[in-house]
Amino acid sequence: MQLIDSHVHLNFDVFEPDIEAVRSRWQEAGVVRLVHSCVEPEEFASIQGLAHRFPEIGFAVGLHPLDADKWTAEMNQQILSLARSGSQVVAIGETGLDFYKADNYQQQRMVFEAQLAIATELDLPVIIHCREAAASVREILQKWKQRNGSIKGVMHCWGGTAEETAWFLDLGLYISFSGTVTFKNAKQIQASAQIVKSDRLLIETDCPFLAPVPKRGERRNEPAYVRYVAEAIANLRGETLEAIAAQTTKNACELFGFAT
Repeated sequence: MQLIDSHVHLNFDVFEPDIEAVRSRWQEAGVVRLVHSCVEPEEFASIQGLAHRFPEIGFAVGLHPLDADKWTAEMNQQILSLARSGSQVVAIGETGLDFYKADNYQQQRMVFEAQLAIATELDLPVIIHCREAAASVREILQKWKQRNGSIKGVMHCWGGTAEETAWFLDLGLYISFSGTVTFKNAKQIQASAQIVKSDRLLIETDCPFLAPVPKRGERRNEPAYVRYVAEAIANLRGETLEAIAAQTTKNACELFGFAT
């Protein structure tokens, strides 16, 4: 059985002491590919270093919405240049909107649209962070699609309602679930996991955050635990773990251009 963790942050200091052991565990769990997200371009060198060290890692470059105030014209060119720098760059992001922790709404929108433009120019998918901003993300993407055609991307660590889930499925996006889907009281997320079309479903850890049940008490999440996310979704959908693993692996390969 093969699994793909479609969103990780392995360059954080918490992984530095034992990254080789962490890798051994994800290999033992059947994780054959990982997508390393990027919070800001300054991370690029460290992420690229990990990808060179562990070739199963593909990675993104972009600016997180909570860092939108760092955006400059030079950064736009920097992201564009870095995204062209090698075949292991498989996405732009993470980008999007976060109205839960910040209120610089216009700045976030501008930065999001700038990164959509980069993704469109390079024909790369976008990794979208969306927190308390589903209506605004939908509006931006609808207008973008009207002007520029189809959008490739994923709503990562999805926590929205079933209605919001349907919005983004209608836009052609993938929906990725993290360890939050395993939480006892996450009824809204679980309802969404039941309605996502099979060919638009992804799984992730968003490690080192959001360790799933039964590892929720641990201070650090890691890619091996994506199996628990797959198990939870299989139970919610009345499918086998093997079927969810096969489908989400196929979907990730299609979205991020991994060889099957």
